[in-house]
Amino acid sequence: MLRFPLSLLLSLTLLTLNTYGQARWKDLFNGKDLSGWTKKNGNAEYKIVDKAIVGVSQLNTPNTFLCTEETYGDFVLELDVKVEPGLNSGIQIRSLSDPAYNNGRVHGYQVEIDPGNRAWSGGIYDEARNGWLYPLSINPTGQKAFKTGQWNRYHIEAVGPHLKTWINGIPCADVWDNQTARGFIALQVHAIKQEKQNGLTVQWRNIRIATDNLDKAVWKTGEAIQEVSYLQNQLTEREKKAGWRLLWDGKTAKGWKLANADNFPATGWAMPDGVLTVLGSKKDSLRKGGDIETVEEFGNFELELDFKLTTGGNSGVKYFVVDDPKKKAGTGLGPEFQILDDKVHPDAKAGVNGNRTTGSLYDLITAENLSEGGTDKRMMPPGKWNKLRIVSKNGHVEHWLNNLKMVEYDRHSQIFRNLVAKSKYNTYPNFAQAPAGHILFQDHGDEVHFRSIKIRTL
Repeated sequence: MLRFPLSLLLSLTLLTLNTYGQARWKDLFNGKDLSGWTKKNGNAEYKIVDKAIVGVSQLNTPNTFLCTEETYGDFVLELDVKVEPGLNSGIQIRSLSDPAYNNGRVHGYQVEIDPGNRAWSGGIYDEARNGWLYPLSINPTGQKAFKTGQWNRYHIEAVGPHLKTWINGIPCADVWDNQTARGFIALQVHAIKQEKQNGLTVQWRNIRIATDNLDKAVWKTGEAIQEVSYLQNQLTEREKKAGWRLLWDGKTAKGWKLANADNFPATGWAMPDGVLTVLGSKKDSLRKGGDIETVEEFGNFELELDFKLTTGGNSGVKYFVVDDPKKKAGTGLGPEFQILDDKVHPDAKAGVNGNRTTGSLYDLITAENLSEGGTDKRMMPPGKWNKLRIVSKNGHVEHWLNNLKMVEYDRHSQIFRNLVAKSKYNTYPNFAQAPAGHILFQDHGDEVHFRSIKIRTL
């Protein structure tokens, strides 16, 4: 029988406790050279200065990425970042480069480095794929976390479909998305367009990752900031606790009916693979099913859903719709969040100053990017999913597109009544004044897709 010294037994016990009781961190950068990393897509320079990786911006080259050779699934990543003003950058996580996708363009989740006035550092962008998943315009506290010209400590968690970020201990983003479960980590030098940006630098140091015992590495704070979920037809635990429920079960017509009727249309709508689809019927009138609406009526509510257009598509989501037996089945009247292919459909140029474009209060208020103070709505094109949100409380209504505010108004105000008087609704008394009404999806004869339809009362 072998006997071991007590000191050796104690050492083995401590090693076991450290292995199974603590997160095990691994350095991704040795401070000396770029072994374990490879450059992709662009020609910007990466060099090592004072144990930091320094990326140098360069004109006439696309986004450049310094990528880990190893891929990672679930992990916690920590690193320090410093960037010069005038240069945008990012940290790619679970990212991919496939020759079959856009000639090998790096794509996937990016944690933003943004020293500009917009201050979206820590937000999550889906590089070369779906755009902004979590703009920091929905987290004003997080916008103050990043300190330009100084070293900033990033803490990034990717556990299952849950992605969370902190900068200098301040929570910045909280996203659920299950597109990509594994990929490489990369440091981005963003493409530049102006000579004055040439030679600007972004730096990274103290880069480490934990892939085991993650319950010891994740942070338990951060639930105070807004959560954004892209999970299909399901709710997170936080959403359930906040009162959200699915307005469509993803399978059946339960809870929905033909507008101004009691039945669900026998044609015109389909439900393949968890997607509620209005079928294109302009070339086949027999396929037209008509507008559908919720059986329930809603007053103070927050509605969220994903929609996807086909080229040239037209539809809309109406609310405060009141059934009228004098009108034919399949039609309903109410304020409308317009859904439109703005680039192709002629209705985008109709109305007044673009008030029939996507996100607009149809024929009344033109959608603008109120979150950034510009006109770029950051809408994804036909064939890509967009997130729609409508908030209505005590007469105050907001339209949101991809987590950016597009429209804000008071439906009980004199200003709103004046807008109605000058619109196509001027012959309808008390338009949009009902205390509650149905939520309606429009069949405009074009194929349009909806999913992840959820609501909560306010």
